[in-house]
Amino acid sequence: MATPQNHHPAHQDLRERWTRALLAVRRPEEDLPPGTPSPYAYADDLLARWAEPHRRYHTTDHLVAVLDRIGLLSAHCEGPEAVATVLLAAWFHDAVHLPERSTNEERSARLAERALPEAGLPPDRAAEVARLVRLTATHDPAPGDTSGEVLCDADLAVLAGAPQEYAAYAAAVREEYSFLPDHAFRTGRADVLRHLLALPSLFRTPYGRAHWERTARRNMTTELELLTA
Repeated sequence: MATPQNHHPAHQDLRERWTRALLAVRRPEEDLPPGTPSPYAYADDLLARWAEPHRRYHTTDHLVAVLDRIGLLSAHCEGPEAVATVLLAAWFHDAVHLPERSTNEERSARLAERALPEAGLPPDRAAEVARLVRLTATHDPAPGDTSGEVLCDADLAVLAGAPQEYAAYAAAVREEYSFLPDHAFRTGRADVLRHLLALPSLFRTPYGRAHWERTARRNMTTELELLTA
């Protein structure tokens, strides 16, 4: 497991939030094998990952923002168990983040597949968490995949920030990829923006479409113009 770094101000609250989500979908206590680790052990490992020093955007603050937005969008999920599952997927969706790799979502999903059954989740629920994590590679859930829609909307909502917030987000992303020369970064970042802008809709939940779609497209179009000028 990862070693905890400096604690985020919300560290203890996040440990409790993780535990509530895990217990909402974990097998009953009497069905757990002896020696099942405490939920806090997994929270601490994940929080240490989110606090890795090389991160600039994919930090604990990003995790908190995604968790909060899932709460905002939770009515779009199909019941409390689905909400808890999406919350667990949020914890794992960038748990592995190495900017020089293109397999972070897959590696994060595999981490969930290893950790969650050990933590007491039924196999089908652990598989659903991993499926949701993999969706964040494309942010293109199938129509009617309400859990996927909530997770992807919560993850992409940063694109709809005010101009100063969006500029700070874009700068943090550039810092994470500081090992790339400007030309390579601009090319790769422009490709990501074009992929997202080509989606019929960035946001799939009613709230996301109503509150975030227009602003996000304006922000991304402006960034793309600056990158390709």
